[in-house]
Amino acid sequence: MSGPPTWFQRYLLPGLAFKSVVIGGGYATGRELAEFFMPSGPRGGVQGMLLAMLIWSLVCAATFMFAQATRSFEYQRFFRTLLGSFWGLFEAAYVLFLVLILAVFGAAAGAIVQAMSGAPLIVGTLCLMAGTGIVAAFGNRAVERLFKWASLFLYSVYALFLLFSLSTFGDRILAGFEPAVATTGWALGGLTYAGYNIVGAVIVLPVARHFLSRRDALVAGVLAGPLAMLPALLFFVCMVAWYPAIANETLPSDYMLRQLGRPWFHLLFQAMIFLALLESGVGAVHAINERVSAAWRARRQAGLPVQARLLIATVLLVGSIFIADRFGLVALIAQGYRALSWLFLLVYVLPLLTLGGAWLWRHRAPARTPAP
Repeated sequence: MSGPPTWFQRYLLPGLAFKSVVIGGGYATGRELAEFFMPSGPRGGVQGMLLAMLIWSLVCAATFMFAQATRSFEYQRFFRTLLGSFWGLFEAAYVLFLVLILAVFGAAAGAIVQAMSGAPLIVGTLCLMAGTGIVAAFGNRAVERLFKWASLFLYSVYALFLLFSLSTFGDRILAGFEPAVATTGWALGGLTYAGYNIVGAVIVLPVARHFLSRRDALVAGVLAGPLAMLPALLFFVCMVAWYPAIANETLPSDYMLRQLGRPWFHLLFQAMIFLALLESGVGAVHAINERVSAAWRARRQAGLPVQARLLIATVLLVGSIFIADRFGLVALIAQGYRALSWLFLLVYVLPLLTLGGAWLWRHRAPARTPAP
């Protein structure tokens, strides 16, 4: 690094990176919010989202603190330290997760481009995969720049979306929160949703290398939950205007944008969703590249070449395209995410909060040297 880490790198970048990873598979199209939170009704949905946000903050803080204390800024080293010889359990689960989410992102990108232009689904999928591979090929600096500037654009667009929604159908939003709709199941929905997204805390470990102390890691982890959930909450509030019918829409975002009747903003929002999918895909692939890079550096005393990073990304992305082309977006989310969420709770969250928490308690002296 050139110079000491900035406050942005220490406190905000990890949370923005976490948001960037979870948004594509978490709520960019609105389909995921409809799947996990709409069944509990408007108020129950908000309760479930707040629960998921708290879980994200807790697990991100524990993950970042453990990584900072053990200097484990890529997932293989992290889980070798946490799980010992059982570290491969996480990698096996992560590879399954990676293939699934890349397929979901590709399917979503194809649906978005098709809704905007009428082009075949594969066109949007290929565009997303090409962008993901190119950014991931250039390593940490390129990835961090994407997370920073894409986040600024994303928050701005979501803020505009809320303002336009309130001015256009704000009365419907207020009415949606008034009826006494049953809120059963919100806790399970929040826990499940948090579970399959929480792996993002491990995926973004490469950008957590800027921490100077355990306090930095704690603050960044606590902020990660609200930074990641705020756009989702804004979006869900707007979705309430069309509850319960919107729960059956494949692309709730596209449905609501048509109701707004602002073609220019429709295009802007769809571009933002595409960029959010790009962020998520880049973060997921970059974690694999950094895992391979660490092994490469240990054996050859040199960084992983750009060509090798691009090749790894291409293999992962092309393999996932076939899944995206074979199954629909709704089926992928409904059938794959729930099982993976429980798997990550077992091989990641539970060991982190028990074994990892005990380790941190025994080694309470903070380290202040930033990672190389």
